[in-house]
Amino acid sequence: MAKKKEKGKEIDISVDGEKILKEFLKDGKGVDMLIRMRNKMLTESNQIETLHEENIERLCKMALEEDVKTGDVTTLAIVPETVQTTAFFTTREDCICCGLPVMIKLMKMLDKYMDITCHVSDGDFCLAGTRLATITGSARAILTGERTALNFMQRLSGVATMTHKYVEALGDSATKILDTRKTTPGYRELEKYAVVKGGAKNHRIGLYDRFMIKDNHRELAKMEGPDAIARAIEKCRKYDSSLLVEVEADSAEDVIAATLAKADIILLDNMSNQQMAEAIKFINGRCMTEASGGITLKRLPSLANLGLDFISVGALTHSAPSIDIGLDM
Repeated sequence: MAKKKEKGKEIDISVDGEKILKEFLKDGKGVDMLIRMRNKMLTESNQIETLHEENIERLCKMALEEDVKTGDVTTLAIVPETVQTTAFFTTREDCICCGLPVMIKLMKMLDKYMDITCHVSDGDFCLAGTRLATITGSARAILTGERTALNFMQRLSGVATMTHKYVEALGDSATKILDTRKTTPGYRELEKYAVVKGGAKNHRIGLYDRFMIKDNHRELAKMEGPDAIARAIEKCRKYDSSLLVEVEADSAEDVIAATLAKADIILLDNMSNQQMAEAIKFINGRCMTEASGGITLKRLPSLANLGLDFISVGALTHSAPSIDIGLDM
């Protein structure tokens, strides 16, 4: 029993944890709160904040094989093997820098002794003219890797910069911007990493880390009879109770069914602001909410204070323009 002394007397300060927990859970509100806390933790647990070394190496090898094959004939013909040089990666437009670890891996694969100094970090805002990195090493290696390194950096900086614009458009809203699975095949990890560096959050990484009951799933579930959404949610829980269950809702009826069936997240698909406001009012915190479809930079400020938990935007990855970055000697 824990005690403390106060003015010569011993006072019992022990805590009956079991009693407190029972009181907390008694009316069901405590259970709901614990579920919400668990769901919030799960949505934040799969963020790609660093790149896997083996994945970077695999992609760099594939890209070099595609570009170089039997050799960079122009460089091999013109540049002596012993020539060393220094070159500079410089952005020619304002951007969020991203892709430096990939550039380093690729250049080191061509010249393991290359000296590389990065002047900024991934996620940094860089004004046009900013020198991103300086590399010194084999002139042949630098020329051979130039285009491939730039392709990676320009693409990833483009995604990070586009993401940053969407995050900024929401202002100080508590709503979080998410990406989607609309990524370049093979580049899923790289592009989701760039989204995080741009200030947003990752949605599910793939088909394996969250249940997502979409319209086609619902249509197929209807073949087994009524209450398709509730039945689909129940089947997901039985399949793997550790994963979040998200339901895509196209109508008020879908929202009601998903809420009553206790989905973890309800995606409000292609709804007007008014429709979403009404859905959020009905859900009343029982499920997390996500808006998707028809999301533009111009529309975002009007969604900032609706009470949404998330807004997912496919354009972060499928429509991001590459950043103009150059390599100069």
